[in-house]
Amino acid sequence: MRPLAAVALATALLGAATPGATATPGSAAAPGPAVSKLADTRLDPKALYFVSYDGLVNNNAFQKNGLLTYKGYQYAVWYTADRSAVIGRRALTQQSWQTVTLPHRLTADDSHNVISMGISRTDGRLHLNMDSHSSGFFYVKSVAGLVDDPAGHPWTTGQFGAVQTTLDGLALTSQFTYPQFIATPEGRLQLSYRVGVSGNGRNALAEYDGTKWRALGEWSSATGTYRSEHGSSTARNMYLHGIDYGPDGRLHAFYTWREQSNAVMCASGGLSNHDTGYVHSSDRGRTWRNAAGAVVGTTGGSDTVAVGDAGTVVDPLNPDHSLMNQESQATDSTGAPHALISYVPGRFGQCTTDYVADRTSNGHTFHVFKDTAGAWKKTEIPVAPGSTQRSHLVFDAHDNAYAVMPYGRIVAASKSSGWTDWKTLYDGSGLNAFGEVVVDDTRLAQDGVLSYLYQRKSSGTTPSALRVVDFALPS
Repeated sequence: MRPLAAVALATALLGAATPGATATPGSAAAPGPAVSKLADTRLDPKALYFVSYDGLVNNNAFQKNGLLTYKGYQYAVWYTADRSAVIGRRALTQQSWQTVTLPHRLTADDSHNVISMGISRTDGRLHLNMDSHSSGFFYVKSVAGLVDDPAGHPWTTGQFGAVQTTLDGLALTSQFTYPQFIATPEGRLQLSYRVGVSGNGRNALAEYDGTKWRALGEWSSATGTYRSEHGSSTARNMYLHGIDYGPDGRLHAFYTWREQSNAVMCASGGLSNHDTGYVHSSDRGRTWRNAAGAVVGTTGGSDTVAVGDAGTVVDPLNPDHSLMNQESQATDSTGAPHALISYVPGRFGQCTTDYVADRTSNGHTFHVFKDTAGAWKKTEIPVAPGSTQRSHLVFDAHDNAYAVMPYGRIVAASKSSGWTDWKTLYDGSGLNAFGEVVVDDTRLAQDGVLSYLYQRKSSGTTPSALRVVDFALPS
């Protein structure tokens, strides 16, 4: 892959941006992006704190979902100072949180070992998967109907079942990482996860129908040969930027590849991540297609999505720019897929030698999306992250785009500009937030509030406050 010529690229991309819809004569123009702070509530005055892989176990941006809203209540999960897994809830009309401590304590000082939540609408249960990194996992589910009638259920440990190391008897893999729950349009619950290890793993799905779990199988491949100008690699894993259903029921997945062999890089201190890929599924994750609609993989089949599949790369980039894995994705109201990606552009050199230092100094975030003509567009966000960490993408009711950046900063772009007029709306002042935040993707569609969980900076292993801040967006 050729390195990006950053100056020429930025000029071309900004010039090629597709304008958004404009108001019809006599109608009011849609509002642009805006935020208004509503509240900042405390979950835990002393949440567990340790830095691992440049992150915290309580606030990884790829966590899906660490903060979740359903039927007028918001739910949050975290580990408190004594390493216990805790789940909290509040009515959206309240600022105080109720908490339940689950009978499980974090097993390793590893920021990958997040807690993820999901809801199965078929039976009104809340599901949790936690504490795994290329290891076994721990699973808990609530009683039926808990989230359908929260006011009618006391918030006690009795509302949750035993901690399991299977999904109700379904054993998935001994090398399990990155649980992400996804609700299907019919109300079933799916679980996305990685089998294997970094640089040599496969993505897989399981599904709960309200009665039992079943494994759907693996859908990405770890095999095949990838070659760069420096060398080759024969094993890898696909890192998802997300996996989400759009308004039309299509399942979207942006991703990057991480190669097992450092021979593909110009320097061993970089990241072997390369290329931004995209696939989608119109049959609930059973069959995967590229952007043009050609089948490139089948879940549980012999042909899974592989590094060399035609038409899957939407933004080519070689492994020399410290491209971040698991950034973010979202769909707008039309169902068009969008993603955020970040890396060190070529104008800062063609070889990152220390991904932490280089990304902190020179990393930049880009917005990638598919326009109405089917072409992929990209715009650089002119606000540097100043961090190794990830940003998170959401849309308001008018399809204005918001990137929630490290330290809780919010930058946004209007649909009317074709998402080119990115600017800072909130600089995070006063939060004292560490790195990434966990955005409640489910709340925004329900009441127009952008809500995210953040943890205050600390040092060493000194516990610190974990909080949730809420912002009103244009309705």
